[in-house]
Formats: sequence, structure tokens, C-alpha cells
Amino acid sequence: MKIQSPNKSPRRTFIKTAGVLALGMPYIIGCKTKPETTKTKDGKLGIALVGLGNYSKGQLGPALLQTEHCKLAGIVTGTPSKIPEWQEKYAVPDTGVYNYENFDEIAKNKAIDIVYVVLPNSMHEEYVIRAAKAGKHVITEKPMGLNAASCQRMIDACDKAGVKLAVGYRCHFEPFNKEMMRLGQNKVYGEIKAIESGFGFTIGDPTQWRLKKEMAGGGPLMDVGIYSIQALCYTTGMLPVALTAIEGKKTDFQKFSSVEQSLSWEFEFPNGLIGKGKSAYDQNYNFVHADAEKGWFELTSAFGYDGLKGATSDGPMTFSQTREQSAHMDDFSMAIKDRRPSPVSGQMGKRDLTYIDAIFESMENGGKRMVLKS
Repeated sequence: MKIQSPNKSPRRTFIKTAGVLALGMPYIIGCKTKPETTKTKDGKLGIALVGLGNYSKGQLGPALLQTEHCKLAGIVTGTPSKIPEWQEKYAVPDTGVYNYENFDEIAKNKAIDIVYVVLPNSMHEEYVIRAAKAGKHVITEKPMGLNAASCQRMIDACDKAGVKLAVGYRCHFEPFNKEMMRLGQNKVYGEIKAIESGFGFTIGDPTQWRLKKEMAGGGPLMDVGIYSIQALCYTTGMLPVALTAIEGKKTDFQKFSSVEQSLSWEFEFPNGLIGKGKSAYDQNYNFVHADAEKGWFELTSAFGYDGLKGATSDGPMTFSQTREQSAHMDDFSMAIKDRRPSPVSGQMGKRDLTYIDAIFESMENGGKRMVLKS
């Protein structure tokens, strides 16, 4: 399976229809019967997917067929026509089907332990907070919010409700990226002397939500550049203390009227290392490369759903392809059971939005150096 290009697979296309469909259309069957509880039968926690776009359909849904500690127990959609297929494929009971109007009724459903928010960026905060108020643990897709302040509100809501919060940083559970973490953080090839990461693709449909700043919060940086932000941090095992950023040349002013077309940035790490990142909606690349004292290591296809490739100065990396979404959701389920933090917590999501906020500020001020608070 090839990675689905984001321009061809927006997570949600319900925006125009959800409001109409939700009004007076409670297509969840009312809680006339006691909700079926997954935990008492097989020990698995129940997950509800909020948003049934292509990422849910192509990745998260199939991943939930391979999980050991959780399973699909609910769906939330603004498109009634999608419901039969999901119920048939995943045996979702009528009591596990919700729309955006009656979403808060999920609080009564004991079969659902976790809500996974798979919506446009501008909607993450609303549904994370509503899920927390419903007493459900939450995973939200990346980027966690539109800015760091939004992330903090989500963290506060989850803390107040006593529920866990994680971000969909799937690469932390993927073998090739985990090897980059091991090689860099353990200094297998000595100190890293140079590191660069980039993720870009050629975006299509000019009307999609990813090109609308009010919904996306920005362009390629928010969408795929965040992968490179993550890679620079988890490969080095360090967090930047300052950064600079420059917007790339804009050639299509109509398509990119409200968001950047491309950009590049530099992280200054505590030991003086400079980490270079870039992202674009007009070029295709997808990599992480590190030069160290005693060799080099890289991923030449770093962030896709499959087809990842990596090598070191000693030879190629060889790992079996896994579905990292399954590992992520299983880990979060075990974090709940074991009462431990998720390794991809809401605090990490807020951290990355702090960097993104600073990158945008630097860009808007001609590459001004931004000092980051620890």
C-alpha cells in the first residue's frame, strides 16, 4: 500500500454537510439497551474514531484489526452513508454510532474508553475538550492544535477530567524511525555533527481545507513539516534552544493565498549543533540524514505508511514493515491500564506547537532569531 497523498485524502470532508446532517438527525440508536462493554469480554479497551475520512478508513480502521489491547467500539461521523460499511466491517454496534450533534452522549457509553480525534486541525481542541468532559481518554491527530495556547487548553481539560491525552505521533512506534532514535541518542557513531530532515509533496485540490489557514493553521509546516520537527528532536535526543526560519518563494498566489507554499528553518541545539528542516507543498521529498564523528545514518523514505528505506555508513537498515498505528494505539491502551504517561503526550504536542509558533514568527519577521523557553 502506498502512502496516501494528503491532497488526495483529507481526513474529513464533512464540513459543508455535517451541520445540516446533524440537525435533527440522531442516527445513533438511542441508549435503550445497556451499552456493550468490551473490557468485560476480551480485556480490550474500546476506541471511538471521530471523523471517518481517508486516514481513518485507510489506516486507523485497519490498524484496529491488528491491535492486541484495544478495538474499534464507536464511530462519529457527519455522513450517514458511511455508517453501514463501518458497522459491517468492524462490528460496531448501533449504540456506538454518533454524529457531531449528539457526540456528548458518548459519556454514557461504557464500551468506549478512548476517543481518537481525526478531524481538521481547527477542530481538534473542541473535540478533545468535549471528549475529556465525557470522561474519555483522548488521542488527537497531529498537529495537536492551531497553536501552543490551544494545546494548553486541551491539556488543562484532560487534567481536570483525570484522563490521558496523546498525539498521533506514529513514527515513535515505527522500526526505522526508532533505529534513528537509537543511533543518534546512544551516539553509536559518536556525536552528531550535522543533521537535516525534510518532508514535502505537491499538493493538489486548491479548495481543500489544508490550504485554508483558519482550518489548517498554516501550510506544509503544520501538515508534514511537523514530522521533520519531530525527527530532528528524537534523532538527536535534544530540544532546540533557538531557531530561525525563512519562507520559500511563493509562485502560486491563488492556491497559497493564506498559507506558506514552502519554508525552511534551523534549530540551534544546546551543544551548538544546527539542525536543518524544510517542508513544501510544491516539492516531493521525505528524509532524515545525520552525519556523525564515526559515520552517518539516514532514512531516504522516512515518514510514509510503508516503503520506508534506511541505511548507515555500515550498510542498509533491514526491518520488517509494521503498522505503527496499531503499536501506537496499543501502547496508549497499556498506558491507561498501567497508569503511566504516554511517550507521545499532550505536553509533547504543545512543545512542538511552541516551535511552530516561533517558526511562523521568525518567518514573518524576516528570519529573526527566536530564543525558545525551556
